[in-house]
Amino acid sequence: MLYIVHTTGKCNLRCRYCGGSFPQELVPWSPRYDPRLLKELVESDPDAVLAFYGGEPLLNAPFISWALDNIEARHYVIQTNGTLGRFLPDEYWLRFDAILLSIDGVEWLTDKYRGRGVYRRVVAEARRLRSIGYRGDLIARMAVTEDSDIYRDVKHLLSLGPFSHVHWQLDVVWSDRWRDFPAWRDGSYLPGIERLAGEWVDAMAGGEVWGIAPFKAIVSQILWGVYEGMPCGAGRDAVSILTDGRVVACPIAVSEGWAQLGRLGEVTPRDLRGRVAVGEPCTSCPYYPVCGGRCLYAYMERYWGDEGFREVCRATQGLIDAMLRAAVEARRLVDGGVVDRDMLYYPPFNNTVEVIP
Repeated sequence: MLYIVHTTGKCNLRCRYCGGSFPQELVPWSPRYDPRLLKELVESDPDAVLAFYGGEPLLNAPFISWALDNIEARHYVIQTNGTLGRFLPDEYWLRFDAILLSIDGVEWLTDKYRGRGVYRRVVAEARRLRSIGYRGDLIARMAVTEDSDIYRDVKHLLSLGPFSHVHWQLDVVWSDRWRDFPAWRDGSYLPGIERLAGEWVDAMAGGEVWGIAPFKAIVSQILWGVYEGMPCGAGRDAVSILTDGRVVACPIAVSEGWAQLGRLGEVTPRDLRGRVAVGEPCTSCPYYPVCGGRCLYAYMERYWGDEGFREVCRATQGLIDAMLRAAVEARRLVDGGVVDRDMLYYPPFNNTVEVIP
């Protein structure tokens, strides 16, 4: 299972997407449980992936160091805004299998939503991590808004050099900032996806697989089956541990009743598996074997209502349609030995990349 551990509810930024820190009464700004209970839960699972999350997890870097030194897991992951990298000693960075840094694309776009100067700090941190010898999966994690140009921003982040993969999430869970989501989807996003997919396939024909995480993951699902149901694993085989010791089905569902699974010291991995799942209209949809319901939180909460939920589904369906076409060529290139399967197969484990944006 994937265990997403909130090291703190506090954040040093106030990004427009979420507003910054969690309220302390919901996610305290430091752990209030015996960390040995976390060790006991994770080490009782031989396939555990331990991921650090926040707030901004590096605001509690000593907790991360302790966990890396004392909790045995199959893989280690961190999601960070990338501005506080020096809070954690270099030797600990080298132990992560995947590092996700939040950056939205070109400089003006990132700084508009995350704060002045954030873009340059994140890029500098990505380059610093490579300079100290990090060879793992360094992922640029984008939040995509109406100001985003998916083609421009993905290509820009790939061109920077240090990132092995670029991933994005649409800012469509609770955002009220969209002026006209359907117009942006049909006039910018899906045409950008088509253009990007065409160039991605062309690069594969030359033996190169660009690290576009949703493309690789969706094509991998179509060709070989990487996951079952919800791609992120929420409610099935991924849980989050909050700083007060509660175990929840999704890292942003910190107060919702449907997400509450138990408390550290009272649950085992077996108790946590398969506790929450999506139903209709997702499970009878022809896209469900690839989409898996897209996002458990969005499915359960429906802040945009049923029609808004369907509008986002149309963006997902357009992306999957593009990947169904790309998968035909990808299979031919793999079968012909032009592309090695291992270059395309992604993710190799649940590294917290939410496959469906």
